[in-house]
Amino acid sequence: MLSMGSKPVGDRETIKTYEQEAAAWTDQREALSLAEVRWVAARRVEGPVIDIGCGPGWHLRELTRAGGMVVGLDAARAMLDLATQRESATELVHAGADALPFRSQSLGGAVASRVYQHLPATSIPLGLADLHRCLRVDAPVFVHIFGGDRSSPRRSNKGFAGRLFSGFSADEFEDLLIGAGFTIAESRIHDNDLRFLVRRALTLPDTVGPNMSILLCGLNPSVYSAEVGVGFGRPGNRFWPAALAAGLLSKDRDPFHALAAHGVGMTDLVKRATPRAADLSTDEFHNGFGRLDRLVEWLKPGVVCFVGLTGWRHAVNRQAKAGLQERTVGGRPVYLMPSTSGLNASTQHQGFVEHFNELRSLAGEA
Repeated sequence: MLSMGSKPVGDRETIKTYEQEAAAWTDQREALSLAEVRWVAARRVEGPVIDIGCGPGWHLRELTRAGGMVVGLDAARAMLDLATQRESATELVHAGADALPFRSQSLGGAVASRVYQHLPATSIPLGLADLHRCLRVDAPVFVHIFGGDRSSPRRSNKGFAGRLFSGFSADEFEDLLIGAGFTIAESRIHDNDLRFLVRRALTLPDTVGPNMSILLCGLNPSVYSAEVGVGFGRPGNRFWPAALAAGLLSKDRDPFHALAAHGVGMTDLVKRATPRAADLSTDEFHNGFGRLDRLVEWLKPGVVCFVGLTGWRHAVNRQAKAGLQERTVGGRPVYLMPSTSGLNASTQHQGFVEHFNELRSLAGEA
């Protein structure tokens, strides 16, 4: 079984509009992305391909021609009813794009045409992180949204009124895709039409959103952590035991719960997974710092904490020591703490607990 069980969430007014106007929508619109859908179909890896926000099923037939299992998913049941009439050789799932009901690494490819734009902008990073979780490594993905001003979401007031539209510039959305753990194979940008052909990378996605009290930033994922899907995941790493002991988090090895229950987000300075930090280049440090700075300026967490000294020293200050830093990131205060790796013998469990306690105090002040 692929499905874990879920229910549509997303933007209720948008879903309501599509429920009520499904037939009219189908009569007045058409498929816009068949070439990109074929790109996904031709490059799928083992596992089903999913059409997220499949609507009346415009892309399902093109996906089924390539063979293998195809899943159509939509938050509007009326759309799924129309998809059943159009293409019967698929499994249809009633769920939202921001709560995918599939097991980790169970899908072999995905199409998401004009669906993430209907989520609040600050919810999209977590939706993309959930997609990353569900995909197998190297799975192809097509993501299509309309561009716009990220700070000014709008609701349509005519032509299927009530739908939410969150817009991004091409550079802003590319940052989101990289942060969510995708490598970009090709971008097709035409005015306000943004299309990205990407692959699911062996890395960890950002788990970030609005109202974060703390954003934890690792150096880069280890290959082991990327494979198991949890940051600081290697046995012997002291991060999770210390965070739990300090009361910073309450559920072991679950970054999604950390964000939802405690407002603690997670990212990495460099997204590429490597066996050793020494494998990273100076350019990767500086490019990663730029992306982090833009992310923080947008989401405004209470405090940013670098877990490990190496990344901050490479990108900012080679002489930096643990503690609160003079320089900010994205206008937010920065706390620097030692690496929680088992290879770091200079700091023990209680020392990490004290750092997390200090971090909680800073976040409370912020």
